[in-house]
Amino acid sequence: MRTPTTVLALLLTLTAAAPRLYAQSPHVASQAAMDAAIQQHLDQTGAQREAVLRALNRDEVKAVAGRAGIDLTTAATAVATLQGDELAAAAAQAAQVEQALAGGQSRIVISTTVIIIALLVIILLVVAID
Repeated sequence: MRTPTTVLALLLTLTAAAPRLYAQSPHVASQAAMDAAIQQHLDQTGAQREAVLRALNRDEVKAVAGRAGIDLTTAATAVATLQGDELAAAAAQAAQVEQALAGGQSRIVISTTVIIIALLVIILLVVAID
């Protein structure tokens, strides 16, 4: 009578332990792969921040911000707080500003001015929300 109880207890123990043993299997991605992915994300974020700051430092942007009464020092400081989709959107707009002003154009067209103001407004809204 004692043997069936022991066998049953042993089977229940093995059944309960099986999922935990399976969970101890090694990760699919190695530590080096995870480190590389994190480094790539950090590099991408840094490049996006640099693009926004480069656009904010352009003379044309400074002129538009001055006419609109926007403080670029606050906007440049706010770039450090941007993350995720907000940073990606600001970087995309900064790229549009760079592209529109590339080639030494001396006149600012209306669409470029709107892009610059939108970029500055996004940055200032992020600062105001935080």
